[in-house]
Amino acid sequence: MNFFLQLVVTGIALGMIYALIAIGFVMITKSSNVFNIAQGHFVMLGGYLGYTFLVITGFPLWLSILCMIGVAAIMGLIIERLLLRPLIGHPVISIIMMTIALATIIEGMATLIWGGQYKTYHDLLPTFSLKIGFVSIPSEPTIGFFISAISVGILMIFYRYTKLGLGMRATAEDLKVAQSFGIRATTVYKVAWAVSFIVGAIGGLLLGAISGVMVPLAEIGLKAFTVALFGGVESLGGAVIAGIILGILENLASGYLDPLLPRGGFAGVFPFVVMIIVLIIRPYGFFGLKKIERV
Repeated sequence: MNFFLQLVVTGIALGMIYALIAIGFVMITKSSNVFNIAQGHFVMLGGYLGYTFLVITGFPLWLSILCMIGVAAIMGLIIERLLLRPLIGHPVISIIMMTIALATIIEGMATLIWGGQYKTYHDLLPTFSLKIGFVSIPSEPTIGFFISAISVGILMIFYRYTKLGLGMRATAEDLKVAQSFGIRATTVYKVAWAVSFIVGAIGGLLLGAISGVMVPLAEIGLKAFTVALFGGVESLGGAVIAGIILGILENLASGYLDPLLPRGGFAGVFPFVVMIIVLIIRPYGFFGLKKIERV
């Protein structure tokens, strides 16, 4: 029973990080109806930035997070200005292809700057032991959970109760109507891409602290994509619930199913099994809006 509870608790912490990364998908989708294929590469880049600020420069954790947020925000604004804005009004597939090209560029930059080598910095984080009943939680998942929870809470408040957040929702529904009410689409896109890059980078920092960082960390974007589909690509709250559920299920698969297989590895493909099931049963997600298109 203790083993089960341990898997559930650490799965919740992992799921919150998944939810944070998935919110990057949701923000872009809700503002421009486009899936950002490069979201996982934002995560990978955040992990390497975390290594740079924590190890190379020797900054404390709080200063490293602030510096990384600044760098991520600037890069998000640059990407929006140079790559997205020229494609406004073009077919959606053009923007999706742009994000695929962007992912390739970021991967090449990471390999060029950091050598694409495995980096770790978990020993630089504060060390403590949190115990809930008979369950002992390591410091890295605990820190990841609280930072993710705070970030998600701030984003949900921003999206629901600020004028800019409401403008992002209006722009996603109907760009022309939103512009007729004085909402500037370029401002909405700037904020969406900056926030998407920031939450991805924070997720990369936290995952790098738990398991290290290397170029294949970008594949986490596929898991976050699964979370976004599971929760519904229009729902921030759905992403949080879906992230926690997926984190728990993945941990349980790793603890109970992998030992039954000769080579294990089922936990690695489990999120994609979930994605296939969701697409078959509820293609708009469990908390998304059901839309019917006449063709």
